[in-house]
This record gives sequence, structure tokens and C-alpha cells, in this order.
Amino acid sequence: MTISRQRTVTIDAALPAGGRSLLGVIRLRVAVLLHRGIVSSVMKNKPSYSVTSVDHALHLASLLQQEGPMRVTDAAERLGVSPSTAHRLLAMLVYRDFAEQTPDRRYRAGKVLRPAEMSEAPVALLRRVALPHLQRLVDETQESANVMVLAGTEVRFIATVECDQILRVGDRVGRSLPAHMTSGGKAILAALSPDQVTALYDSVDDIELPRLRRELTLVRKRGFAINDQRTETGLTALGMLIRNPSGEPEAGLSLAMPTARFDRETLPTLVGAMSATATRIENDLAATA
Repeated sequence: MTISRQRTVTIDAALPAGGRSLLGVIRLRVAVLLHRGIVSSVMKNKPSYSVTSVDHALHLASLLQQEGPMRVTDAAERLGVSPSTAHRLLAMLVYRDFAEQTPDRRYRAGKVLRPAEMSEAPVALLRRVALPHLQRLVDETQESANVMVLAGTEVRFIATVECDQILRVGDRVGRSLPAHMTSGGKAILAALSPDQVTALYDSVDDIELPRLRRELTLVRKRGFAINDQRTETGLTALGMLIRNPSGEPEAGLSLAMPTARFDRETLPTLVGAMSATATRIENDLAATA
């Protein structure tokens, strides 16, 4: 695993009196990775021994950071929990400065989460519009699908629909990865002007701009991007651009699968399905404009 510019934050999450029979105090060490820096050595899916309450709290923190302020009912809907549970989770995030309550009684990301760069994309709208089309794409291809947005030199996954296969790529919502290494990220970068790409990466030491430009030229020529195990060993993904109603790059669409199941002979079929999905998402975005 390669990690650069890592900051570790320690959270002491004290359990209520009634829940101390097993642990008393849960100490989480959360690695907050700033900008380019994650290359995992294996496909990362949700562990079978996951602690649901911790997972909900971390997921909620990422939603506040990436999607902006939300009400208790919004948080409950996104997590699939009751409003009372969402309220308790938000209260703990506020206590540890991962969230703040605004005067209109909504919650927003707290100071602990603020260093991350924000995306200019309308995340909540994109997610709502994209999800039905992601489900259709998954039904057609039997592989997992994602939508991601550019935030600085990273992409953030804002929507995922998993396929039903036993061996599959899991939910990536809330994760951030270097844009130049992901399929959806490269699809977005390839749609930027040369000056925009230079502005993003000129001061990044570990990026060879000439090489990156050649890769992006190939993406533009093909109309899609490939991530062949660059972010995770055993994972291959295809990426395609989603444009906003003005024709500007808005997001990246990706179809991710275990490398063992990837067959280049199926590329025309997969790319065709992705192209149709991107077009449907763009049409729905235009209808909301």
C-alpha cells in the first residue's frame, strides 16, 4: 500500500451507559487521506465483521463533507435508519467536531472535515438522477456501476449500484481516489482543456504531465477510459464522461468488475451500454435545468 500526506485523527466514541457491557469505549483511528495518495493492494469490500453503528457514523460524515448540509430526515433516508438513530449519530459527530448544526437546524461538515476540496458538481441532483440509470446498467451488464465527481486532483464516488454476483466490486460511495488513476476520473480529465489539466497537476511532483497528456489523448480518441488494476489489484474498470446541460464535464460513469471476469471481447457491448446510460443521465439532467 502506498500512502502519502496522511493525517490520522483519533476519535473516542464513548458508548452510553447501557452499552458498556462489552467494550466501554470504542477507539477508532480514522486515516483522513489528503489529496493523491491511495493505492490499495487488494479489492476492498465491506468486511463481514463490520460494526454497523460505526459504519453509519463514518458514512454520514462523508455525506456531510461531500454533499453539504442536510436535515435529520435526509440523513435517516440516506442511511436507511430511523430519524431518532440519525439524530444520535449526528449528535456524536457534532460532539467530536465532525459536524455542526446550522441556525436552520440542518447539519453540515465540521472543522475536522473541512480541509477536503469541494466539488463544483450538483452532487445531490446527480445522485438522484443517476441511480435509476445505474440500476439499469447493472441489470444489463451484471457488473457494479458508479458515478463520481472531480474534486481537485481526486474523484469522489457519489453513487454506486452493486451487481448480484458473488464475486463483485462493492459499494464505493464516500471514497476518494486519485483522478488520474481511475477510469471515471480519466474520462473527466480528458474533457478538460490542456490549460485546466496543467493548472491541476503542474505543481504535483509525482505526476508526469507529458505521460498524463498522452493517456488523456487516448481516452478522447477511444471515447472511454480503462483502469486496469491501477487503483486496486484484481479490479478493472471502464469509465465514460457525463456532461452537464451546457456541455461541460460534470461527472464520470464507471463500470467496475473483477479483473478475472474482464474480457476485451465484451468491450463493445459494455461500452455501448455505458454510452446509452451516460446519454440517459445527461438527458435527465437537462430536463431538470
